[in-house]
Amino acid sequence: MTSPVRAIDLRKRLGLYARLTRLHKPIGTLLLLWPTLWALWIASGGQPKPYDIFAFCLGTLLMRSAGCAINDWADRDFDRHVMRTKDRPLTAGLISANEAVGVFVVLCLLSLPLVFPYGPLTWALAGVAAFLAASYPFTKRFLAIPQAYLGVAFGFGIPMAYAAVQQTVPASAWLMLLANIFWAVAYDTEYAMVDREDDLKIGIRTSAITFGQYDIFAVMLCYFSALALLGGVGWLEELGALYYLGLMAAGAISVYHYRLIRMRSRQGCFKAFNHNNWWGAAVFAGIALEFLID
Repeated sequence: MTSPVRAIDLRKRLGLYARLTRLHKPIGTLLLLWPTLWALWIASGGQPKPYDIFAFCLGTLLMRSAGCAINDWADRDFDRHVMRTKDRPLTAGLISANEAVGVFVVLCLLSLPLVFPYGPLTWALAGVAAFLAASYPFTKRFLAIPQAYLGVAFGFGIPMAYAAVQQTVPASAWLMLLANIFWAVAYDTEYAMVDREDDLKIGIRTSAITFGQYDIFAVMLCYFSALALLGGVGWLEELGALYYLGLMAAGAISVYHYRLIRMRSRQGCFKAFNHNNWWGAAVFAGIALEFLID
């Protein structure tokens, strides 16, 4: 029989693991989920199987959580110098580095059975996705724009969804992945603008530092490049007016984000980053309506 003290300790530990994996901050999961759902709906002609929805939604949550754990392990010596991250469980010494790695491994293993019903192509892409999630944190040490690598990692559910549904990855899937890279550079540059002063001190590379005084121009260019590429996806997939209406809504949201970041305030940039949930949702709404009303 478990003693009350041990039960309290276990709950406390699980709470720390929840903080480590950012379960209290769902925005990261949503930014990963939306492009996966775009691909799943288009690949299936608007009629995804229930298991496909379940597998990709749960897989997205598990792998985003795993990515957070390995990110904190990789950045444990940097996070204590950044105002926004200094209180994270690993940096604050509330859990050990080995625990963080253990959480990463367990979450990856839990996500593995989700792809068993699919074929070899999906399995291979899942392996690539796991590598991308594990390696992204280290790119901040040598890539000028690590956010582009993040865009690949966050968008790899796109080719996986096509492979799961169609057993192939057509040109439109790779074009959508490229669009996601531009979108990720846009929203994660907004995120990096919040930490720019701290990142300069500790030597971390980010797009906000690389773009310098042209950061706002670069963010807007990336937003509209993403929309142009998604327009190309619509052309390849022969989608109609409702799909493009969703892209127009995302374009209007991009303009709103300009209003939030133009003064480069921490509060405005962080609000813009979080608001990207609605950008992804607008694109998905256009896709869903296109197939629903067609």
